[in-house]
Amino acid sequence: MGDEATAPEAQIHPVILCGGAGTRLWPLSRRSFPKQFSPLAGAASLLEQTARRLDASGFAPPLTITAEPFRFVVQEQLSAAGVQPAAVLVEPEPRNTAPAVLAAALWLQRTASDGLILVAPSDHAIPDAAAFRAAVAEAVPRARAGDLVAFGIAPSRPETGYGYLEVAEGAAGGGGVRGPIPLKRFVEKPDLHTAREMFESGRFLWNAGIFLFSVEAICAAYRAHAPEMFGAVSRALQDAEPDLGFTRLAASAWAEAEAISIDYAIMEKATGLSAMPYSGKWSDLGDWNAVWQEGEPDGAGNVVSFGASAIDCAGTLLRSEAEGVALVGLGLRDIVAVAMPDAVLVADRGDAQRVKEAVVALKAQGAVQAERFPREHRPWGWFESLVMGERFQVKRITVKPGGSLSLQSHHHRSEHWVVVAGTARVTLGEEVRLVPENESVYIPVGTVHRLENPGKLPLVLIEVQTGAYLGEDDIIRYADEYARR
Repeated sequence: MGDEATAPEAQIHPVILCGGAGTRLWPLSRRSFPKQFSPLAGAASLLEQTARRLDASGFAPPLTITAEPFRFVVQEQLSAAGVQPAAVLVEPEPRNTAPAVLAAALWLQRTASDGLILVAPSDHAIPDAAAFRAAVAEAVPRARAGDLVAFGIAPSRPETGYGYLEVAEGAAGGGGVRGPIPLKRFVEKPDLHTAREMFESGRFLWNAGIFLFSVEAICAAYRAHAPEMFGAVSRALQDAEPDLGFTRLAASAWAEAEAISIDYAIMEKATGLSAMPYSGKWSDLGDWNAVWQEGEPDGAGNVVSFGASAIDCAGTLLRSEAEGVALVGLGLRDIVAVAMPDAVLVADRGDAQRVKEAVVALKAQGAVQAERFPREHRPWGWFESLVMGERFQVKRITVKPGGSLSLQSHHHRSEHWVVVAGTARVTLGEEVRLVPENESVYIPVGTVHRLENPGKLPLVLIEVQTGAYLGEDDIIRYADEYARR
């Protein structure tokens, strides 16, 4: 934990929401690997930045809520951030933010009933962590008094991509941390004309989706305004099962909870609302235009990543996420160009919010790029497809130190492994042997096998698959240390 005293007289329990699967940052963000796990603004992922921001005096270890496919990525990235979570709750299926926050509140009701909850999305960029923690500390007295506090960002421009908070006249202006102040109402994303009027009025803040309240107050609000959800989520937590350090919520009860945001389910109906204005830099990185703004454009208005080059460009974002692929922009104006190993996006920056339309179109075509990330993460490491053709596929596989794939076999394919870095321990039928760098091993169709990394450095190998069917579902697991089926 950090040494900075930012929230005296209160133990604040961060609840990090980490189950989203946004599409407006396609092709970098996809359903199988959404934006919170990527380093969109800095060297660390957005989740790692969020965890570190809340690792300070006055804050308890975070409670993280995520989806089934992401649990091991969450665990790995929190570890990389040096943060040990209080718990990781696993949602059987996504149900939006209202059930997720309630599950966290009920979990904390058992362990810290007199504490405060800070709801923190995992995919926001807030560069000045100290200023943000100071704003949280400023809001603590109102939350301790029973108010539900919503954090609002002092707007810098008319913006149609955010919801708003209406507060008292003139309270939404700049001038540092002030508040909390009475919150009149929540406002949906406006059209441009309305956004301009709201901006000029000085009575509106951008809704950051960050909240602070006591465990007691938020549980009471759910009982009053969402009693059916309260019952369903209570049962889901009561019947939850521990699983390799995670808490897996009960699927049948969880499915009964309405899929709805906390704004709609609770905040727009509740009384005793306050808004905490925050004038520091903030972005939800909701689209590529927001990423361009957060990247601090140069004198020509360009934001250019490593691996990309801008020649006679202006107002343009160029980002190459493909190893060995050089992205060059020539004579571009107000363009977003993002290159991935399996997909490229080129769009007018003014149409950044329409990128999800591209995802819909790709899904209609049956393109795997619509939702599947080229690098697939597993609890033991990751793999990516390098080449795929008729009856063959070439993958690069990286196994982290101590990582172990399941003991498995395949009905339809054989595999040939070539170790390019590290040493592999390979189980092949009844035989177990070490395969060092520059050596290979062949796994015939139907043979029971396992791959492990017994070393202290990552194991990297090239896998060549051949056969009539190469899908990831062609697998029979006989034993797995990660309890996968």
